[in-house]
Amino acid sequence: MRNLTLLTDFYELTMMQAYFHVEAKNGRRQEAVFDMFYRENPSGYAVAAGLEQVIDYINELAFHDDDINYLRSTGVFCEDFLAYLKNFKFTGSINAVPEGTVVFPGEPLVQVIAPIMEAQLIETAILNIINHQSLIATKAARVCWAAKGDRVLEFGLRRAQGPDAGVYGARAAMIGGCAATSNVLAGRLFDVPVQGTHAHSWIMSFASELEAFRYYANIYPDACILLVDTYDTLKSGIPNAITIFREMRDAGKELKSYGIRLDSGDLAYLSKAARKMLNEAGFPDAFICASNDLDEYVISELKMQGAEISVWGVGTNLITSKDNPAFGGVYKLVAIQSGDDRRNTLKLSEDPLKITNPGVKKIFRLYDAASGKMKADLLALADEEYTNDDDLTIFDPIATWKQMKLRAGEYIIRELLRPVFRAGECVYTSPAVTEICAYAARERDTLWDEHKRLVKPQFMPVDLSQKLYDLKNEMIEALRK
Repeated sequence: MRNLTLLTDFYELTMMQAYFHVEAKNGRRQEAVFDMFYRENPSGYAVAAGLEQVIDYINELAFHDDDINYLRSTGVFCEDFLAYLKNFKFTGSINAVPEGTVVFPGEPLVQVIAPIMEAQLIETAILNIINHQSLIATKAARVCWAAKGDRVLEFGLRRAQGPDAGVYGARAAMIGGCAATSNVLAGRLFDVPVQGTHAHSWIMSFASELEAFRYYANIYPDACILLVDTYDTLKSGIPNAITIFREMRDAGKELKSYGIRLDSGDLAYLSKAARKMLNEAGFPDAFICASNDLDEYVISELKMQGAEISVWGVGTNLITSKDNPAFGGVYKLVAIQSGDDRRNTLKLSEDPLKITNPGVKKIFRLYDAASGKMKADLLALADEEYTNDDDLTIFDPIATWKQMKLRAGEYIIRELLRPVFRAGECVYTSPAVTEICAYAARERDTLWDEHKRLVKPQFMPVDLSQKLYDLKNEMIEALRK
């Protein structure tokens, strides 16, 4: 496990030193509440991921002697502050939504309640970890939805932006719905399935394609997936693959998991032609896997064109989230306490989306009792309680005329944020990645198809309670005056 204490922006440390001097002068410590959330959907929803790595990061937070010496070398930090850092330990509390949870803009994915110096230090790393994994998990969920139940394999390691992006991107892709990854290290670290076939170099290293296929089938008879586009897919690759499948069957070998992979050309046309050839040869259960710059849009188009593909290997466009390469999460101060003086805070902006929601909050999720599908999320202040027995009227915080009335018995409510740290100690046990994957699948099943739509999806309402709405507007008016 690596120590990532210096994985922070320089201004976090300069602000910490400034807070250190303010607190020394005033003789009292400031407690702060920060929300980590995102403002705009990368699609109709997002999938939260990365919490386990945030926990590891917090548990390992410590400034070692070489860290202190490096900071001293910058000439910016005083010895009193460096002495404080030498004994630094996170002592605050953290709440978060569980990994795999479907989430929406404006709601805190991570909520930090801690001395302001501690809360400030961990901002950058939390954003780095949660933004990256949530981005890839969301992209994977979109790709898997486009595949309509077909298996999706994460094949992106060689195109990821470095080893960490490859490893943790693979983890996030599994949370988003992928069935396996080609990344062996990710497979080992997270105990998830690994899968792959062979490259064109395997074929080219033999005198003939048929010989290459034959050797491969002899070595891997229980997982024989042959790459058929090295020379000529329809005239060479598929006929040679059929020859090998016949030899295996004639030799009495049970054909368990076998098929072909297409990695170039018109995948719709080639897959349909391949399916016809395989069926006519007596191999209707041979599967067809496709790769080659796939994403959710290409997969959706190929499905519409009747492509006979049941396994999709998705690489570059998934591991980099190529069309939307940044998640855009932010970390904002929402409350601060100095001694007995507790005040909520709010950031104003000309853009309504950038006006923050003040105070310590809860997230309530509302489901339709009959269908189990999601209806809305409700942001409320921490002292508010709601149950299934309440009649609720919730409304859009910007377009307030948009209201939804929910009567007792018509909906099911649950709170999303979970305790993760209390007084600096972790109180949360991260599930295995396979458990997170199963939970994430159940979460996505509670969305209506309209919210999963690839183009112009319907957005889920994220409303404010009356109490939070009133507080926000009172603060806006006071700040404007």
